[in-house]
Amino acid sequence: MPTGKDILARLSERLNLSDYRKTHWEGTFDEYLDIVREHPEVTRTAYQRLYDMIMSHGTETVLENKDKVTRYRFFTEFAARHADSIYGLERSLVQLVNTFKSAAKGYGTERRVLLLHGPVGSSKSTIARLLKRGLEEYSKIDEGMLFAFAWKMPDGTFQKCPMHEEPLHLVPPSCARTSFRCSTPTATRGTR
Repeated sequence: MPTGKDILARLSERLNLSDYRKTHWEGTFDEYLDIVREHPEVTRTAYQRLYDMIMSHGTETVLENKDKVTRYRFFTEFAARHADSIYGLERSLVQLVNTFKSAAKGYGTERRVLLLHGPVGSSKSTIARLLKRGLEEYSKIDEGMLFAFAWKMPDGTFQKCPMHEEPLHLVPPSCARTSFRCSTPTATRGTR
């Protein structure tokens, strides 16, 4: 029977420690600000991240009843890789992605609650499940880097933010406007 050390040795052979450290990064706020300077896209809003994730899979134009319609590969190829599929909803998916796009650009839809409605079997849950799974995978690659923060408590332990908020929310909005004036527009969006 293998010992605990044997089991750990086998596990460490199978795991890529540098990938683990990359996806479980810990650092100080000033180190995070250095990351923001290098990669301002890490401060994207949820809608910006969602739209970018869908678009990262690409699109294709298909003919549907002699009309050209955009098909998002996220809902076809990504779905197929995860044993899900969505058929015949190209126009509805275009409307949904356009809603994400307008929210990502701050046109007002970002303050709305989106409700997927339709008859039983019309892919509402499938769409939600795919978006969730897609964001989980997207956050593990460089383009989808995602950060949260924790407070150091008086006893030395760390208390994670229960909302997993963007660390720039620690900076009061009035200070952020002047502190990040030289940053890109994307970098300041998380400070509103």
